[in-house]
Amino acid sequence: MTEVKETPLKKVLIIVAKANIEDVYAGLIMANGAVMEGIEAKLFFTFFGLDAITKKYMNKLHTSTVGNPGMRMPGGLPFPTLLGAIPGVEAGVSAMMKKQMDELDVPPVDEFLDMITAGGGEIYACKMAADMFKLTKDDLSDHVEAIITVGDLYAMSGGEGTQIIFT
Repeated sequence: MTEVKETPLKKVLIIVAKANIEDVYAGLIMANGAVMEGIEAKLFFTFFGLDAITKKYMNKLHTSTVGNPGMRMPGGLPFPTLLGAIPGVEAGVSAMMKKQMDELDVPPVDEFLDMITAGGGEIYACKMAADMFKLTKDDLSDHVEAIITVGDLYAMSGGEGTQIIFT
């Protein structure tokens, strides 16, 4: 029998590519959990995920009501995709989700970034996406350490003991 050597998780790189509430918070919660467990955490925001670290949008995220198969109405019935196209429905669903998060004391994005960076986590923006959307470091949260390339991100991975997670 071959013995499998387990490498302890030392570092996690979390890539956030979408700016809907559920994807952004998945990345933030995983990064915060990692730093709380003593695991080195780096968050890399790319494409529309940049909204989560753009000063103008970071605390104004919405949830996706169209094409979200996990979306349910009260009572557990699936949320009809067509309802998401009606003006105001997405804003209403997003407000409801934010209210539920507030009731659970889930912090807004900027406070979550405070917690992650205070715990030693690092926040990065994707250079190609920032260039595409004509964003500079001044447009981004002060928590962002740098705008880097994917090659830079991989160089930071450190090899063995690193997990890359894409939300």
